[in-house]
Order: sequence, then structure tokens, then C-alpha cells
Amino acid sequence: MSTLVIGAGPAGLAVAASLRSRGVDTVVLERADHVAASWRRHYDRLHLHTTRRWSSLPGKPIPRRYGRWVARDDVVAYLEDYARGLDVRTGVTVARVDADGTDWVVSTTSGEHRARHVVVATGYNHTPVPPAWPGIDSFPGEVLHASTYRNPAPFVGKDVLVVGVGNTGAELAVDLAEGGASSVRLAVRTPPHIVRRSNLGWPAQGTGIVVRHLPVPLVDAVARGISRVEVPDLSSYGLPRPTTGLYSRVLEGSVPVQDVGLIAAVQSRAVTPVAAVVGVEGADVLLADGSRVSPDVILAATGYRRGLEPLVGHLGVLDDAGVPRSHGPRPARPGLYFTGYTNPISGMFRELRIDAERIARAIG
Repeated sequence: MSTLVIGAGPAGLAVAASLRSRGVDTVVLERADHVAASWRRHYDRLHLHTTRRWSSLPGKPIPRRYGRWVARDDVVAYLEDYARGLDVRTGVTVARVDADGTDWVVSTTSGEHRARHVVVATGYNHTPVPPAWPGIDSFPGEVLHASTYRNPAPFVGKDVLVVGVGNTGAELAVDLAEGGASSVRLAVRTPPHIVRRSNLGWPAQGTGIVVRHLPVPLVDAVARGISRVEVPDLSSYGLPRPTTGLYSRVLEGSVPVQDVGLIAAVQSRAVTPVAAVVGVEGADVLLADGSRVSPDVILAATGYRRGLEPLVGHLGVLDDAGVPRSHGPRPARPGLYFTGYTNPISGMFRELRIDAERIARAIG
């Protein structure tokens, strides 16, 4: 066959659709039993942090009936519909990708497949990173990774410590507070940049698109001024303003936290920011400021790894962090492409669409 795409999430489906529009024979391999597997596992209240208008994949707009901020279940429905007409083979786990002359040999649970081109799109949030604080194994309560969280029902009446103040940790803390947890603390290592999802109808994503090609110091300065106008100072509540620039942090891999209730929850003391976790002693969680807390549950929003090492680690295409050295239309090796392994300020789905079209042009 001409092209194999590994992964039937939004990145892989976007590439397959773009290739199909150019008449390129393409097969998508997916280890789960259905497309959009990662989106199905996300927590119930999740909505896209980007607008419907700027989140559509190539060739098919997201329906207007899904609203401006598309809910998780509607994202799944959109991707299911998007996959119709594509050659997607589910229940196939890819073990390894190897070069063989000008072809690629892809070893899977359904046998070997050969292709002239391979596009790896297994997802940004692939392998959960478990907490590794000293003494964590001695904690008598529950320790859960945020990837397992669906809704607050199991945590009603419980004291929960959420660790990590990215978009996931911040939203789960709000969800728990609104859903009946008796106490919600949010452990913060580095104070985040908080932005309003939209301001006077203009989405934060729009600003992210505009500033991508501006000088970093300029964007940092403008963002600092905007933040002081639209985001209250939460220092007295335990959440100080960040000391580093917003776009400088983005280039380091840390995107801003969109406010979907965090500011109000902190101000009402429904969510209490605390210092970073440094260790565990029995039922006590030790914090960086020397204090201790004794929650019933630790919910760790400690991130994900890309998990690409078993697949392509032997090919020399990954950096020390396990991230592809080349991304999008520039092949890592002739005929080998990666997409979906960045977290852009301009919106993941938007960049997946752009990457897909560029990869399809390069292959076609």
C-alpha cells in the first residue's frame, strides 16, 4: 500500500482524509476497538478549549448545533462521522516500525504491513506519568492519575488533593468542588498563566493564533498587561501571579490555563491552592513550604509521555524527552512522518488540520 497511518484520533484521521482527497491509498491502524479512543476516556465535563470554527478537521466543518465550545461527547460524534469512508482498521496494535529499503515494515498484531509512507499519530497524551514522590507507596488513601477521572460522583464527601495546575488539574479541581467533595486543595509547583476563554466575544485562541510569529518579549509584555486587567490577583488566596512571561512559558511547553471556573472557585475558597508536593509520610502529604495535609484522595494531574520508544525508538528520530525531532510535513526519515506531538497555543485541532494538509501535499 502507499501510506499507513498509525492512530485513529483526530491527528491520524485528519491525515487520512487529506490523503484520500488527493487519491492516495491510505490505511489507518488503531489499537482500540473504535476511533477517538482517547477522547472517549476524557472526563465528562470537558469541552474543547478552542472554538468550533477553528477546530474543524480538513474537509468537514464541525456542526453548528454543537455550539461554540464543543463538548467531549460531541467531539467523539464528530470524529466518528469524520471516519466514515476512511479505511480504518481497529483492534490492531502496532508494535514496531522498521525501514526496509525504500519501504517501511510495520509489525502489528494482525501481521506485517508494508508501505511507502508511514504517518505516526498515536497521540500527545499517550502514556500517563504516575506520581513518583518519595513515600507515595505508603499512602493509605487512594492515589489516582487524572487520566482515570470521569466525574466527581466517587469523591462526594471526600478530602481531595489535586496535584498539578495545568488545564486538566485546574478543571478537575473545579469539578470536584462543584460536585460535592468535602475539601479540594490544588497543589501548585509553578504559578500558571490564567487567561479568560474569551473576552468581549474574542476567544483566547484567536490571540494565540495572532501572536505565534511575534517577538517573544513583545508578547510577554502585552500578555502581562492584559492579565492585570482581566485576571484578578489571587496572591492572597495562595495563587500568586507568575514571574515568567506567558509566551516564554509556552515555548518551554507550558500552555496557559483557560479559566473555566478556577478563579471563582479560588476566590470563594471552594478550591484552596497549596504548595507543591515533595513527599509522603504515611497519611501525610508533605508540601514544599513545610506544611502537611492528610487528604483521602490524591488526584495526580502529572501529565503524559508520548510513549513512542517501543515503536520508533531504535530509529534515532526521538529526542531525549521521547518527542519526535521532526514534525509535520518534514519527514523524520524519508517516508516517515509524525503529527500531533506538540501543544500549540493556537489550538491543537487547528494545527492538526494544517499539518494534515501539509503532510498530504508532501506525500501526494
